[in-house]
Amino acid sequence: MQTVYEAAGGDAGLLRLAHAWHERVMADDVVSHAFSHGFRPDHSERLAAYWVEALGGPATYSERYGDETSVVRMHSGNGPHEEMDRRAIACFDQAMTDVGLVEGDRLRSVLHDYFAWATTTTMSRYHRSADDVPDGLRLPQWSWEGLQA
Repeated sequence: MQTVYEAAGGDAGLLRLAHAWHERVMADDVVSHAFSHGFRPDHSERLAAYWVEALGGPATYSERYGDETSVVRMHSGNGPHEEMDRRAIACFDQAMTDVGLVEGDRLRSVLHDYFAWATTTTMSRYHRSADDVPDGLRLPQWSWEGLQA
């Protein structure tokens, strides 16, 4: 059986999705606030590498950029942001349309579930302080059945 990573078009497909999502969030007046302090020029490439690894592809993110602890710390200490999370998920859904993933498709549903889960759990769990994030977190793995233990 094909992995979610393979079904999403591998590295190239997830990079297209990361670019589309980034364009959508930068155009959103609420979600773009998360980038108001600036962002790396290779943000979409790093995001795509993270998704690649989480969805069953090679461990490019961990090998090049860091571990899950560093990612979660980067997203922590900003207080609760439910509206921003909701809108980031909506931007992701729109980005999937932008790259040609159609409503009702199993892949689209799995990708939505992954992104919504990651946005509302791991990326928002430590809203008080990045110092609360423990060392040694492993990058979560997601498959057709959801989160893998």
